[in-house]
Amino acid sequence: MTLIKKLITTYIITAPLLALASEVENVNDNKWGLNLSKGVTPFSQDIYDLHMIVLFIVTIIGVGVFGAMFYAMYAFRKSKGAQAEAWHENHVVEAIWTVIPLFILVGIAVPATEALIKMEDVSGSEMTVKVTGYQWMWQYDYVDSGVSMYSKIAESSNFARQRGSGVDPSSVENYLLDVDQMVVLPVDTKIRFLTTAADVIHAWWVPALGWKRDAIPGFINESWAKIEKTGIYRGQCAELCGKDHGFMPIVIKVVEKNEFNRWVALQLENTDTREFAKN
Repeated sequence: MTLIKKLITTYIITAPLLALASEVENVNDNKWGLNLSKGVTPFSQDIYDLHMIVLFIVTIIGVGVFGAMFYAMYAFRKSKGAQAEAWHENHVVEAIWTVIPLFILVGIAVPATEALIKMEDVSGSEMTVKVTGYQWMWQYDYVDSGVSMYSKIAESSNFARQRGSGVDPSSVENYLLDVDQMVVLPVDTKIRFLTTAADVIHAWWVPALGWKRDAIPGFINESWAKIEKTGIYRGQCAELCGKDHGFMPIVIKVVEKNEFNRWVALQLENTDTREFAKN
C-alpha cells in the first residue's frame, strides 16, 4: 500500500473520532461560538443532544463520501490508464443507498418529534409570564402575582448609539444587550410564557432557553422553560420590527425561589405605593 493510500485510510478511520473528541473537549463552553449552545433548560439540552447526534451522522457520511471520491480520483485516474466501467445500474447498490438513508431519517425523526411535542407541552406550569412586544420595548406581566413592568434598552447603550454622543460603544459594558429592568425568574420552576404583540410582529428570543417565539398582534403563542441554573441570560428581538429593531434587548435574571418571592413582594409594595400616590 502506498503512502497516499495509508494516509487516506487513516483519515477515513480517525477523522470522525477526532471530530467527536474536539466537540467534547472544546465545544462545551462554546468559546468560539461555532457550535449550538447547550442552554440551561431541559428542552435546550434535548435540542443540543439531537444536534450533536445529527452532526456526528453527517460527519461520518461526509468523510465516507469524500474519502471514497478522493480515493477514486487518485487510484483510478486517467494517467494510470483507468477505463470507466460500461455498466449503468446496480440494483443491489441502489437498494442499499435508498434503504440506509431511509433508516437514518426515521431514526432522526423519532427524537426530533419527541422534542417538538415536549416543546409544546405547557402542562404542569407553576407560574405564567405574559410577554408583549412593542415598538421598541417589552412588557412583562406576571399573571399569578399581578406584577407588571416595561423593559427598555439601558440608557447607557441608548445614549452611546446616538450619532454625536461622543461615547465609544466598546467602552459600554454589554452594549445594546442591557436593559433598564431585567426579567426576574425563579430557578427550577416550570414557567409558561404567553407571547404576543401590541403593534407589529416581534420575536422573543433568549438562546439559553433553547427556543424563540414570534410575538404577533392578536395572537398568543405558548411556550415554557424550566431554568436549571441561576444567572443572567441575554436575548434580543429576532424579527425585523422597525427602525429600532436592533435596540430591543432581553435580560433574564434567574434567582433562587426565596429571593424571587422577596422580589415579587417588593414590586407589589412599590406598585401599591405608586397607586396610592396617584389617588
